Amino acid sequence: MNFFEHQDRARQNTQQLIGLFSLSIAVMIIAIYIATLFLFRMAPRVWWHPGLFLYVAGITIIAIAVGSLYKIAYLREGGSVIAQELGGRLLLPEMADEQGRQLLNIVEEMAIASGISVPEVYLLERETSINAFAAGFTPNDAVIGVTRGTLQHLNRDELQGVIGHEFSHILNGDMRLNLRLVGLLHGILFIYLTGELLWRIRGSSREDKGLPLWAFGLALMAIGGIGLLCGRLIKAAVSRQREFLADASAVQFTRNPNGLTGVFQKLQQMDSRLISPSAEAASHMFFGNALNPSFWENMFSTHPPLAERIRRVGGLNARNLAAMPSRNQMLSPAQESLTMGFAGGSDATPAQVINQVGSVTPEHFAHAQALLSQLPESLRLGVREQQSAMAIAFALALDTENLQIQERQIAWLREVQPADLVEKTLELSSEISQLDSSIRLPLVDLAVPVLRQNSAKECQRLCKCVHGLVVATGSLSLWHFVLQLILWHRLQPSINPTSATTVEFTSIEQIWPDSLLVLSVIARVGHSQPDASSEDIAYAFRSGVFRLPKAGEQEKPEIPLTCNFTELKKSIDRLRLASPKLKQAIVDACAHTVLLDNKVTPSEGDLLRAIAMTLDCPIPPFLNPQRGVSKQKQFSPKRS
Repeated sequence: MNFFEHQDRARQNTQQLIGLFSLSIAVMIIAIYIATLFLFRMAPRVWWHPGLFLYVAGITIIAIAVGSLYKIAYLREGGSVIAQELGGRLLLPEMADEQGRQLLNIVEEMAIASGISVPEVYLLERETSINAFAAGFTPNDAVIGVTRGTLQHLNRDELQGVIGHEFSHILNGDMRLNLRLVGLLHGILFIYLTGELLWRIRGSSREDKGLPLWAFGLALMAIGGIGLLCGRLIKAAVSRQREFLADASAVQFTRNPNGLTGVFQKLQQMDSRLISPSAEAASHMFFGNALNPSFWENMFSTHPPLAERIRRVGGLNARNLAAMPSRNQMLSPAQESLTMGFAGGSDATPAQVINQVGSVTPEHFAHAQALLSQLPESLRLGVREQQSAMAIAFALALDTENLQIQERQIAWLREVQPADLVEKTLELSSEISQLDSSIRLPLVDLAVPVLRQNSAKECQRLCKCVHGLVVATGSLSLWHFVLQLILWHRLQPSINPTSATTVEFTSIEQIWPDSLLVLSVIARVGHSQPDASSEDIAYAFRSGVFRLPKAGEQEKPEIPLTCNFTELKKSIDRLRLASPKLKQAIVDACAHTVLLDNKVTPSEGDLLRAIAMTLDCPIPPFLNPQRGVSKQKQFSPKRS
């Protein structure tokens, strides 16, 4: 199953979740109805009273809906809300100890390897057990939470396995489902809380003709308890198989089953339970069982037994480890084909690109580790400091080939930013210009966690300032478009934290013009060399169009459409609202257009990755040893 199939499966699981949730509500309505009959002493004389049943059903549904909608609205700001409820504090590089810095390094490596924004990391300082979780709506707004006990008791390989497990949840669409589960089940919890409130109000005396109100409260607490058990069953049904998948993915990412096995063995001797009172609501999100074991553990646990997880990971070890080449050995045939295809001339296929979306191979992980280790110290530290991170964003927008244009940009920057920030920008720009162009997108992602600490207005101001530097060049280059597209997308969780993407388009007809426009730009970018002909561009465009679903039924232009970057941005924003299956078709068509000539230029690679990443379809870095060596004519659509 690839990334898009996992996303689609997550949507189907959401529908199943709603079905199970509805069944739980029905059980609770019947239980509350029976309690109400006893409250008014109508049972056992009258068991069926339609008017009363409708009244009880209506009140119960409204109460659960209010509780659920309140929690869903509360969670719209994303995974950081869950982390803070659990007592987590944001782990900032300048405040991190040695264990914290190691954790941040591993998260950065995994993020660069998988092509997603570096998640914010929260440390659950008071929790001494071994546990972790990932939460968010999309890979772009994910956060990772780790207990202090995890850092204290695990070595680097074991911690790497835990983080790989959580990245699987990020990449496979589990997080959105988990957050929805928290929101829905809070409505059931609301019944329990209402009963607890009534029980505490002891104003009703024994002289009441009916059942005392406090006794009815106890009944609601009992019914709410039934709802909680139903919630546990729902979480168990949704979560268990996904834990096995995440374990297998962690092994695939790191090529080190022993790391994950070591964690499980330590959990058998130690503890994964949390002391936070919010652990119940978020128990299905964690790496290990976050709740106290009980008699019904096997039935209600959100996680498979540790012995079974060890057996499965051990099976992977025995069957696959010997077959996995080490990081220093040659790639597998499929990966080698893909790598060499992006290096400039082989038989890589769009299907291989699709399979790379949302996945991490050991080669990508090793590539990310090497890239980060080779960063100059000034940049390595700069992405973790506020002013330097802003300077890096500005430096990436500077023109390093035309000094006159750069002087014009710097003159404009001096008008809107402090002198020390401008000098820092010039200093870092000089260092960045000496590095391979493949470092540019990872630098953006590395700087994002610090940039997100700014307020929404400051993030907007940063994006506008980058746009101002681009305008100062007098012409918008492809790289400048990619930079602005990625930076704006990555900072969206801070600019507008409630802008969770929903699926609005499920048929290609709804986004056909947008798909044509994106393919038009990719075809032109891929054939912007001086020797490229208009026929080559048109052929690449048509080849991509015919990869789209129902292409034979749609109107197809013979030549690529003309556009400007503003129109391209609007089309990409609309494609973000497409279903996972449509996104797969779009990325496949883009990859087919790019790979038609059996090579990927740096500009093509940046644009393809930027489009996919903006669609929340993360593509790992292209493993291209020759990237950035060849020069080509810069493509630039018409400006509006």
